[in-house]
Amino acid sequence: MAEKSAAERAENIRTGYVFDGDSVRLGAAVVEGEVFPEAAVGLPLRMMNRHGLIAGATGTGKTITLQLIAEQLSEAGVPTFLADIKGDLTGLSTPGEGSEKLTVRTSSVGMDWSPTTFPVEYFSLGGAGTGVPIRATVTSFGPLLLARVLGLNETQEASLMLVFHYADQRDLELDDLKDLRAVIQHLTSDEGKDELADLGGLSKATAGVILRSLVGLETQGGDQFFGTPEFDTAELLRTAEDGRGIISCLELPALLRQPLLFSTFLIWLLADLFEELPEVGDAEKPELVFFLDEAHLLFEDASKAFMDSITTTVRLIRSKGVGVFFITQTPQDLPAEVLGQLANRVQHALRAFTPDDAKALKATASTFPLSDYDLEEALTSAGTGEAIVTVMNERGAPTPVAWTRLWSPRTHMGASEDTVVEQAVAGSSLLEKYGTAVDRASAREKLDGAAGAPGSGPAGQDRREEGTGPSEPDSGRADTEGMGTRGSSGQARRTGAGRRPSTSTRRQDNPLMDMAVQVAGVLGKELARGLFGTRRRRR
Repeated sequence: MAEKSAAERAENIRTGYVFDGDSVRLGAAVVEGEVFPEAAVGLPLRMMNRHGLIAGATGTGKTITLQLIAEQLSEAGVPTFLADIKGDLTGLSTPGEGSEKLTVRTSSVGMDWSPTTFPVEYFSLGGAGTGVPIRATVTSFGPLLLARVLGLNETQEASLMLVFHYADQRDLELDDLKDLRAVIQHLTSDEGKDELADLGGLSKATAGVILRSLVGLETQGGDQFFGTPEFDTAELLRTAEDGRGIISCLELPALLRQPLLFSTFLIWLLADLFEELPEVGDAEKPELVFFLDEAHLLFEDASKAFMDSITTTVRLIRSKGVGVFFITQTPQDLPAEVLGQLANRVQHALRAFTPDDAKALKATASTFPLSDYDLEEALTSAGTGEAIVTVMNERGAPTPVAWTRLWSPRTHMGASEDTVVEQAVAGSSLLEKYGTAVDRASAREKLDGAAGAPGSGPAGQDRREEGTGPSEPDSGRADTEGMGTRGSSGQARRTGAGRRPSTSTRRQDNPLMDMAVQVAGVLGKELARGLFGTRRRRR
């Protein structure tokens, strides 16, 4: 069989990326070093809930690709969530700067470039950084995720589940780490030793290990992320008044100091969306696209229960209209069970400086469909702003592998001025709602009150840590009505602008949780928690 010409190969790519519906344009195909602008490479919108991977070595352009995709999703009316580790994504709030070099590049890939900005909502975890604070209650965060943050082994993880179960059954709201510490201290005290014995699978020694881990987390500043008012993940699904999707940008300036805590918080956001969103089936475009940066942090030394929960969530959340894109250096950073569910691939260049690098290169090349490219050469030769792409077309089949020269973002490639971000945060409609931390009367106060401690206020009394303004007594409260259900029938969830309300549906059982409870000796009782042991909040 005669070898195909470059033009024939480019035509094969062009026809392979023709879609019936709207798509996100990534760039133009490169064949034998020549760019073919007519061979447009893109992602069909309706297949973006089939998840994806953006991978590549440091400095190869992963962040720019993320920025490019987020811009076009916003224009299509699709909200996105981005974790901004280096601060570069704040450039979405500043128009890009034109230049002769940029014009030559964009013209060569068939792009009509013009500067613009997009609607961006900036968030920070617990107020650590610039942005509207995102907080979670310990109750809704759940034992699996918290065990991951605390570095507990599987036996200690199962014991922590029992502590949560104890708090659930006695209506002890775990708003922050102090509440959880108070419950464990109660169980290990003379007053609580009988209740500790009733739990069966929880020993005093294990409770002491968990308690010391909690103190360590508080000492490192991890307590600032837990509390009320708890963030409602429905805020991530909002659109702007002009119909564009709002880009939610979570600032993570201190990631390197607490990488496990931050990465686990991202999973909490995803798990909460999974529990709260209704089934939507196959829609013309996703409800939300969620980008998980530094994805390898999620899986290092993870327990089997945690791994199984991530795998199940990724598999099932696409029916809720949510697409999840993992960003990391190589596909080998992800477990095979997760990698096998990522239908869309944007692979930037890899380096092969060591034997391990060479092995990873071969493994990455082997995961692509058959191609006319020498993939090992392509993966090491692609320049900055280029990537090897294959996605799922609207018929559910992989598109041809395309060495792609990417389009350029229309916003600033790099961080915006601090004043730009500060002004965006100051003007946020969410700041009044989430900006001030509230210290409610919760488990700690209830246990102090039961012990007759002075100064314990009545249940439900709020103490605002700063500022004045109204409190939200129900914010962050666990739903304890009807164990194993998702609240009363017909209850509508709070939605963002332009979103339709949804009704409650029965939550899915978690066999891993049930098994842990049975092993620990709590038979015949169902925990009203989701795949990660997370707890649904009263809306």
